[in-house]
Amino acid sequence: MTDFIYLASQSPRRRQLLEQLGVSCELLLADASEDSEALEAVLAGESPTAYVQRVTQLKLDAAVARLKRRGLPPALVLCSDTTVALARRIYGKPDDGNDAVRMLGELAGTTHRVLTAVAVQHRSERLQALSVSRVTFAPMSPAQIRTYVASGEPMGKAGAYAVQGRVAMFISHISGSYSGIMGLPLHETAGLLRAAGLKI
Repeated sequence: MTDFIYLASQSPRRRQLLEQLGVSCELLLADASEDSEALEAVLAGESPTAYVQRVTQLKLDAAVARLKRRGLPPALVLCSDTTVALARRIYGKPDDGNDAVRMLGELAGTTHRVLTAVAVQHRSERLQALSVSRVTFAPMSPAQIRTYVASGEPMGKAGAYAVQGRVAMFISHISGSYSGIMGLPLHETAGLLRAAGLKI
């Protein structure tokens, strides 16, 4: 067993969260020939749970293939994906500022779910877990939403917000995993890594 894992994610938050567990990781990022965005397309009628689990598996498939293609030393590979859902409606990353304003306008004053799936591959064995949390937003005025979007923070974030950022002033209640809402549920992730043989 190596003393590091491969993290197939561009998210600096996921890397920081792994470091919080004392796990060192090497980034295993997609190259220009891979269409990472296509993996995140939602299928017709797909539930948020099915969506986030399927996308995580696809990302892990791509990462394992990447590892073999590049001839890198074998080690555990970890993938994760986060989505925000209001009832059955999936809120991915906003396309632009206007899309972020729309999303936040719909989420303001509601309680929504944040689903984060995690998957680990060790040789031929694959382990997975799902974290589901609930976040309640206080009402937000259009001006407050526009100011937040203008900060740039919502871009690249599921549901157009970062729980650890400025939007926290509008979050009145959280139920579940704070690290899961950030993008990597540490309790579930630690369990998967231990089950795969990593000593943490």
